[in-house]
Amino acid sequence: MPAETDRRRLLQLASAGAAMWWLPRSVRGQVRVGADPFTLGVASGSPTHDSVVLWTRLATKGLFGVGSSFGADAVTVRWEVAHDERFGRLVAQGQAPARPELAHSVHVEVAGLEPDRWYYYRFMVGDAVSPIGRTRTFAPPGAAVAQLRLGYASCQRWEHGYFSAYRHLREERLDALLFLGDYIYEYPNSARAVRRPSGGRVLTLDDYRARYALYKADSDLQAMHAQCPWLVTWDDHEVQNDYAGLQTGESGPSHPSSASGFGAHRAGAYQAFYEHMPLRASALTQALDGLARGAEMRVYSRMVHGRLASLYLLDTRQYRDPQVCNPEGKPGSSRVDPSRCPEWADAGRSLLGVAQESWLERQFAASAGSTWNVVGQQTLFGQRDFHAGAGQRFWNDGWDGYAQSRRRLTDAVARHGLPNLVLLGGDMHENWVGHVKADYADPASASLGVEFCGTSISSRSSDTRNVDQLLAENPHFVFADTVRKGYGVAEFTPDKLRTTLRVVDDVTRQDTRIETLASFQVRSGQARIEQV
Repeated sequence: MPAETDRRRLLQLASAGAAMWWLPRSVRGQVRVGADPFTLGVASGSPTHDSVVLWTRLATKGLFGVGSSFGADAVTVRWEVAHDERFGRLVAQGQAPARPELAHSVHVEVAGLEPDRWYYYRFMVGDAVSPIGRTRTFAPPGAAVAQLRLGYASCQRWEHGYFSAYRHLREERLDALLFLGDYIYEYPNSARAVRRPSGGRVLTLDDYRARYALYKADSDLQAMHAQCPWLVTWDDHEVQNDYAGLQTGESGPSHPSSASGFGAHRAGAYQAFYEHMPLRASALTQALDGLARGAEMRVYSRMVHGRLASLYLLDTRQYRDPQVCNPEGKPGSSRVDPSRCPEWADAGRSLLGVAQESWLERQFAASAGSTWNVVGQQTLFGQRDFHAGAGQRFWNDGWDGYAQSRRRLTDAVARHGLPNLVLLGGDMHENWVGHVKADYADPASASLGVEFCGTSISSRSSDTRNVDQLLAENPHFVFADTVRKGYGVAEFTPDKLRTTLRVVDDVTRQDTRIETLASFQVRSGQARIEQV
């Protein structure tokens, strides 16, 4: 086999997860490990009714922090799945190569599991054993399910505070955690930093790998990953603030302005995201080489938990059209007066892209058997006018900047009679709770569902003033808090949804306490929020 063909085949196998059974002679032997190779912990995700993805990345801790110490060698990693925490009743086991092309990360897609049950898993290299992780499968389509406890979280900036919220989230008895973007931040530092990130501004593949290693070494984040499966999507900071598709979000010498230059930047960021998340290999639609050519990395998906819930995970960054009407035509985001922006009403502009919009409509059409339809996406969905009284000011980086795309989504919901729509979001670093309207220009229009946009794990809010004024200007929202940090827990049963907003006292303290900010109830069949 020619060398180039062999190399491409190697990359395809590494990214496809098939390498758990294809082990070349060079990685079959076990290595002796002098230091703990599991310093970044373990994780699981992408659950179905009979499979789950298990993740780890081999990295040791040295003088300059956490990083790979395995060089250009591939390393054999053994894995086990069991019914019990002592691993006395094994369910599945095998081995997979941790390859340097993927930063010695491992993605094991374990199939043939029993539906709707918990499992334990671990990895081994030589005589080193990883922490034990806990994961689960969902119920098969159509099965009766009594409950789903789903946490949702987003926006964890290292400099702004500790990830202490995860210590409390571990006690919430979740079935799964929905992470809605901004897992890392690419910035070099911050004013009033609580803790400083290593390295400068993140620009290259190696930079992204180092930043993920910094975050994943956090003990609270690591323990939460080991607690339950995660359903993950991204927002902008996994690449660059405010980027849109293949357009940079910021200007300056550190930010390539050409599509080709930013495309290479984005490819490195996407690869690092895959290397550090429990994603299926199918996310790499054209293997690693494809990312450099601009191929998509598909993170949007649908999962079902019996007939209780369909979960739709969206991507509002990769396929979007650029933001419009920024001052002086600069890239990024701003508040815009739509009456002075002709492009605002362009029906061809999309936040999701044509292919993802079409996919979502097909999924809505196929979801008739689900009691709850839960859409996890990155940001605030409902219209939010920042200008009091006559006239309007909208933020052009969110759904308001793509109102025609939002209208196509709500029209699809109405067209298919989608029951019990629940949108979960992040990005704002604030809690917003409201009704999803058929027409936001008409306050009397039908409510098609409800929305809970969650606050951040640690990232600061940009503006904490005028909450009451904003609520008065946007009456489809029933609650907002722009200060407190934490997470949300949504508990679904066949009869109702109960959502609890949980917030910490102080993100600058590792020993911070947790409390309930507010709780809400939505009865099945009624798109109406009740505070309880």
